[in-house]
Amino acid sequence: MSIEQDHLMIEAARLTRAGKLFDATTLLQRWIAGAGCVGAESTPKHAPPAGDKSSTFFDQILQRIGLGGKSAAEEISVAPGRSVKSDPDIVQVGDFIAGNYADAAGRRDYKLYIPTVYDGQPLPLIVMLHGCTQSPDDFAAGTRMNAVAEQHGCFVVYPAQPSSANLHKCWNWFNPQDQQRDHGEPALIAGITRKIMQDYAIDDRRVYVAGLSAGGAAAAVMGMAYPDLYAAVGVHSGLACGAATDVQSALAAMRDGKAAPGRTTASRIVPTIVFHGDNDKTVNPSNGDQVIAQSKSGMPLGATVAAVTESGSAGGLSYDCTTHTDRSGETVFEQWVIHGAGHAWSGGSASGTYADPRGPDASREMVRFFLSHRR
Repeated sequence: MSIEQDHLMIEAARLTRAGKLFDATTLLQRWIAGAGCVGAESTPKHAPPAGDKSSTFFDQILQRIGLGGKSAAEEISVAPGRSVKSDPDIVQVGDFIAGNYADAAGRRDYKLYIPTVYDGQPLPLIVMLHGCTQSPDDFAAGTRMNAVAEQHGCFVVYPAQPSSANLHKCWNWFNPQDQQRDHGEPALIAGITRKIMQDYAIDDRRVYVAGLSAGGAAAAVMGMAYPDLYAAVGVHSGLACGAATDVQSALAAMRDGKAAPGRTTASRIVPTIVFHGDNDKTVNPSNGDQVIAQSKSGMPLGATVAAVTESGSAGGLSYDCTTHTDRSGETVFEQWVIHGAGHAWSGGSASGTYADPRGPDASREMVRFFLSHRR
């Protein structure tokens, strides 16, 4: 970027942090329309078309200041847009196939990992929701979830969010219509889940959903909207369901954290595991606390959990892990805070974006937690 563009990005980021999203967007659009003349009086009605050179810069700016963006200091993995390279640590001997699903809410593609142990017997299913700018292949590479699933005999499905639904392929967790059962994106994700359950022998008591960043927020939505479908939920660097109702409140929640509404019904407790880096500059770590608080709100009246925090280190980073157990001694909620970690999948592979090889292995810990719970 030129010096002028750097200054523009800094000013747009300042306006965004100040909650002046309209002003930030207008500033960028005026720069594009005026070929760098910020003082232009007119504002274009539409963003530049895909493929336009100005659109490339506009996209770069939005990635840096908008939903799911990351600062240069946090770019510890390959940049978005790079092809995923091979990694000897990724043991993927099962089939990884493409599919699609459509219903009244729309259409979504997906990738499905089928473990080699599958021979028609009921196996668990994990639904993995990627973050902004990611794809199923990228997310699978960064999390190495397929390798973990292979070891434990699990199916893994990765729904894909297209850029036609969100400019940067973020799940629209902040839209009210995408926070409700049988509406919008929740209906599509649940539809993909049920399609896999119909097409293969899936143990319907062991179906789980997890995600990163915007995908983590979407996973929290799915746990709230479909407690009868998912046995447990994993949220990595995400937010609680209902923490925002539009783009501006989403930016505020990501920046400062925000208490989210509790469950209106308590049909069942949905066990939840949370991972969050305490140096996350994209999604405030306090959002992890809100995910746990929202999950606990679904407990029956009079039910209690006892919290115990243990500290340790893994992969060069220290962490605190708080387990919440019920009266029977079962761990219902689990929260990992990784010290020094940013906005990236803990213990992941640099073959994917938004993945930090340091820290505890979030994929293994999530699968361990998932398989200890049945719906």
